[in-house]
Amino acid sequence: MLTRLSIRNVVLIEALDLDFAGGLGVLTGETGAGKSILLDALGLVLGNRADSALVRAGEDRASVTASFDFAALPPAITALLDDADIAVEPGEPLILRRQVRADGGSKAFVNDQPVGLALLRELGAQLVELHGQHDDRGLVNPRGHRLLLDRFARADAAGVEAAWRTWRTAEEALDTARAEIAKASADQDLLLGWLGELSALEPREGEEEELAQARAAMQKGERLSGDLAELQHLWSGSDSALAQLRAAARRLDRIAGEHPLLAEALEALDRAVIEAGEAEDRLSPAADARAPDAALPARTEARLFELRAAARKHACTVDDLPAKMREFRAALDAIEGGEAGLAALEAGAREAGLDYRARAEALSASRAEAAQRLDRAVAAELAPLKLDAARFRTSVLRLGEDRWGPQGIDAVEFLISTNPGADFAPLAKIASGGELSRFILALKVALAEEGGAATVIFDEIDRGVGGAVASAIGERLARLAADGQLLAVTHSPQVAARGNRHYVIAKSSEGTVTRTSVALLDAGGRQEEIARMLSGAEVTPEARAQADRLLEGV
Repeated sequence: MLTRLSIRNVVLIEALDLDFAGGLGVLTGETGAGKSILLDALGLVLGNRADSALVRAGEDRASVTASFDFAALPPAITALLDDADIAVEPGEPLILRRQVRADGGSKAFVNDQPVGLALLRELGAQLVELHGQHDDRGLVNPRGHRLLLDRFARADAAGVEAAWRTWRTAEEALDTARAEIAKASADQDLLLGWLGELSALEPREGEEEELAQARAAMQKGERLSGDLAELQHLWSGSDSALAQLRAAARRLDRIAGEHPLLAEALEALDRAVIEAGEAEDRLSPAADARAPDAALPARTEARLFELRAAARKHACTVDDLPAKMREFRAALDAIEGGEAGLAALEAGAREAGLDYRARAEALSASRAEAAQRLDRAVAAELAPLKLDAARFRTSVLRLGEDRWGPQGIDAVEFLISTNPGADFAPLAKIASGGELSRFILALKVALAEEGGAATVIFDEIDRGVGGAVASAIGERLARLAADGQLLAVTHSPQVAARGNRHYVIAKSSEGTVTRTSVALLDAGGRQEEIARMLSGAEVTPEARAQADRLLEGV
């Protein structure tokens, strides 16, 4: 609930700090004292449009801070804070703050963290429910009527929503499977052709690199074979170097006896012939071993060409070709086994749809029954509020299947007819002013506080009524506030007497400076204020006595 409101430099309010408590709080004061300013300030911190005209004359900015305390944060507020990454520790107040500059700019904060206006507005809707003379939110907004009726009926709306999600998920899975099978079936012949080509090719991962390395090795071997062929000329033929060495050895052998040095030369030449022969013995096998397979380079090049052509065709790398083969086989297997899988998905979707329909039908029946109870409850509240000529009806209309959703199969809206014979129409279209507020009050009482914000504010709900009607309004406001927090701006002494806390709004002037102030009244001050409301400008003893009777009566 709202525990504190701090206002700085808003129109006639220079500085104001108000503490609030649970139960019914009433705000009274002379016409023009500044009650609307107070509500404007509160609306500002709840996300209403910022108007630079709200900044007090001579000041550069205005600010409003509202503090809310909860035993435990409501789930809707917790969700909003979690989405915004704002942490609130248990027992810590939720503090909303809004600044408005005289030049028109504004800033919003939640627990001192800057936030967007949208979040402030969403939080404000969950924190405070304001019913004013021209309010178009809260109970007037038909978007919330279905939720209020479900809460009143204590219906299993969450179960319907979960069933809807399950049904939608099953239908989406079925649609996806059908699309995949249809596409695969259309491509079946093509897939078979591609798989046949790749199966014949039999690509292996890493094969491209192996072939490239083999091609490089063959190119190197060709160069080496050429060098060996040239070397072999030195050992083969009658004019080869080895043949000449042998001829020289034979000639030297004939004359070696003629001189010791010739014998030594012969020995050296013999060794050279032997070494050269050994070299020849090794060169020939080496040359034979390096002799290339004439067809191998062509086969290697052809294999590389085929692999790379296949990779280009399927827009992948050569190493990915085996994976493509597996992909094609899987697609063909899916076509073959798809019908069985599709049948299972169809059965699942059908069962989920039947479950949703059954739950939604039960919810619709619960809504129809609750709508009748709500209509009777509201009707019982109208006469005491001087709305006995009016009629209230909760419309529950069946939607077409194309409009079914997580909230069920119904459209719900609260309708009224203010005059006998008049057609029913939405609240905002028919009711106006204090009449609208009293309708809202009757509906709030009938709903027994099902749903709604933590703090409820009624602005001049008693406008244009008095006596027994005002007493009836006060009694119902007090009843609504018994387990929560309700603030009422009122001109009725009967309503004011029902308050647990009474605030008086006053305007004062000092020279050219005008200020608005708000004070919490004690018992004596309360009696005097209610007496003023009863008598007017001059408070009479009779008015004080009547004020005492009103206060004693509650």
